[in-house]
Amino acid sequence: QVQLVESGGGLVQPGESLTLFCTASRTIFSDRLLAWYRQAPGKEREWVAAISEHGMIGYRDFVQGRFTISRDNAENTMYLQMRDLKPDDTAVYYCNTNPETLTWGQGTQVTVSS
Repeated sequence: QVQLVESGGGLVQPGESLTLFCTASRTIFSDRLLAWYRQAPGKEREWVAAISEHGMIGYRDFVQGRFTISRDNAENTMYLQMRDLKPDDTAVYYCNTNPETLTWGQGTQVTVSS
């Protein structure tokens, strides 16, 4: 069973930046469409950004221009660079394939607050 591990979250002020990391317990990234998801308190989990095995990228409108998704298949790692963070970005962030086919990891908490 593949284990996903998210990291890089933290507490930041509005306008600041964070970079999230996603790694897998074995090499599964090279031929998968991957995505970042998030779940805010009291809300359903939603996808945020996705990247194909060929590097095609898509973003939700609410992060367009602020978040950058990337992947390094050789390192079995996916990234989410987040800048100009807003309080509405507060959530637990997860990674998975798109559509999600792997067991969810623990996620990484991002809190944006002044």
